[in-house]
Amino acid sequence: MSNITVAPARAEELRPAAAILAEAFEHDPVLGVIVPQRDRRRERLTDLFEGTLSAGPYATGTVDLARDGDGELLGVAAWEGPEARRGAFGRLAQRLPLFVRSIGWMRLARAFGLLNRMEQYRPKAPHWYLAEIGVSARARGKGVGATLLATHLRALDAMRQNAYLESSTPDNRRLYRRLGFEELAPITGLPGAQPVAMLRRPAG
Repeated sequence: MSNITVAPARAEELRPAAAILAEAFEHDPVLGVIVPQRDRRRERLTDLFEGTLSAGPYATGTVDLARDGDGELLGVAAWEGPEARRGAFGRLAQRLPLFVRSIGWMRLARAFGLLNRMEQYRPKAPHWYLAEIGVSARARGKGVGATLLATHLRALDAMRQNAYLESSTPDNRRLYRRLGFEELAPITGLPGAQPVAMLRRPAG
């Protein structure tokens, strides 16, 4: 797909960005444990992603949006900055109503437990964390995700900064390896999936 442009999201664009991620992750096995298959699942996933985007990447790093030549939103890449861990609990607490609406009180502890489990695998050294990346159904397979990734990775190369992510599928890991990511370790203890921690050092 030609004429893809990438730019940081504004505050009023977080809800549409969250909707793209909700569509992309509707059948994700890990999120299926947190937000089970019930009525209004897409809406509840949108609430969940709006909360996590605003508390993490938008507040500390960048939420990059890919659009076509007509301005239609095609994809989202959400990166937490190197200082994102500082004050993270307070920022999440401020979005509690969104999390309760999406998950329910009874599942909050489990959701935060899963996040804590994944947190344990993150490098101690400063890095940018790819928290989420998703592409709309109509734009998949057209280079939108690769464009989103390449845009921010070029910036990290210029800043001499590391990038970190978790990848749940072999196909995605092959893509990330082509972009310079190295596999660190499988992340255990997550129901329904075993993502792999991956790190990329700046190129050149």
